[in-house]
Amino acid sequence: MLCLLLCELPGLPGWAAQPGEQADHPNVILIVADDMGLGDMGAVNEGITQTPHLDEMKSEGVWFTQAYSASTVCAPARAALLTGMFPHRTGCITLSMKRFPEFSRMNSNLTTMADIFKANGYVTGLVGKWHAGHGEGYEPLQRGFDEFEGFFGYDVPDYYDYNLRVQDQMIAVDDQYLTHDLSGRAIGFVKRHQSKPFFLHLAHYAPHRPLGAPEETIQRYLNNGFNRNTATIYAMIEEMDKGIGELMDVLRELEIIENTIVIFTSDNGPDPLTGERYNHQLRGTKYMVNEGGIRVPFIWMQEGHVEPATADEVIHFTDVLPTLMEVCNLQYDLEHEPDGSDFSPLLHGKQAALPQYRYWQWNRGVPEYSHNAALRFGPWKVVKPYIDHWMLMPEVSEKEPVLYNLENDPGETTDVSQQNQRLFDELRVRLEHWSRSVEMDRLKNTE
Repeated sequence: MLCLLLCELPGLPGWAAQPGEQADHPNVILIVADDMGLGDMGAVNEGITQTPHLDEMKSEGVWFTQAYSASTVCAPARAALLTGMFPHRTGCITLSMKRFPEFSRMNSNLTTMADIFKANGYVTGLVGKWHAGHGEGYEPLQRGFDEFEGFFGYDVPDYYDYNLRVQDQMIAVDDQYLTHDLSGRAIGFVKRHQSKPFFLHLAHYAPHRPLGAPEETIQRYLNNGFNRNTATIYAMIEEMDKGIGELMDVLRELEIIENTIVIFTSDNGPDPLTGERYNHQLRGTKYMVNEGGIRVPFIWMQEGHVEPATADEVIHFTDVLPTLMEVCNLQYDLEHEPDGSDFSPLLHGKQAALPQYRYWQWNRGVPEYSHNAALRFGPWKVVKPYIDHWMLMPEVSEKEPVLYNLENDPGETTDVSQQNQRLFDELRVRLEHWSRSVEMDRLKNTE
């Protein structure tokens, strides 16, 4: 079935760079986990989880200690990653594709990362989750991807029994574990297109609900004293890590590892509905603009071209597209200016001209900017507190904003607004101005 659907897709002119050379257009593999927290990697949690391949990537690539998603939930975060724009400007502001189809899709006139790679001669593929719109004009094959082997969130009732969309056909799968299946399909994409420049977006579902993993892997974590939910989540991450390791091995076997940029990150923090687990002492979870909801693991690796390093500068999902355009020599006239900037100098230990102010806001349904919004400026962070992730926000929140100094208080435990009143007032005004600006753009571009 896979060969029938994919092997006859039109190819691109032959292309290959020799080992050790930098291609004008290096391959790119963008791997995004789902609901994986900063504290879920073994290298960060002192070996609680077994993630040897991600740990190796962390030690051999550039590890960004202060990387931020663009949202507290998946669909808006992914829209920002694919467009370089704040979620509100893309029109993709909430997460339920069935309940809010018009609020969980990117506006059809926007250019995506896949569009840009495709226009520059890359073959483009998405393996895994698509959560940025469905219906005519909003699905992967209409958003710049040549190949799609994946699913919408509601296609996966169980990790061992799910529906997969291969190009425009639906197939039912009940004889494989989803994460293994996606890993295999990603490897297949790379093998099919090894002689061309390619962009592969591998959007894993792990460790998102519904929880599921091979029982023997779960059992090892149960034996270590974790409850079943946590043990299953850690097993899901371990199985994903194994597949990433297999993918890296294939890049080396094909001798294209040095001409392939591999990025790993997660869309947001851990899901609170599955129970609490270690997350680097960060406050908050998925759904919340506190650090635990938006700080994510982020690794950039390219053997032979990027030296192992740690970067402490703040980066944001909206920076990824401008950075890839610079590093991959991509030419494209963007109709919509990215909200982020190129951070490629950080990959070589230099300073980058990045935005001073970073912004977030999320609630279910129509945005209510008095709820769950934040601005970061240097070590300072203003937070309009979170209320609830289930309810729609019919009226203005009465909770007072707070100010944190993340350098002294990374766990966001102490409000220092009274001691820094002038700064606090200035940052509140900036957050209000941003809120009005992105809401005007959202309403102006509503489809």
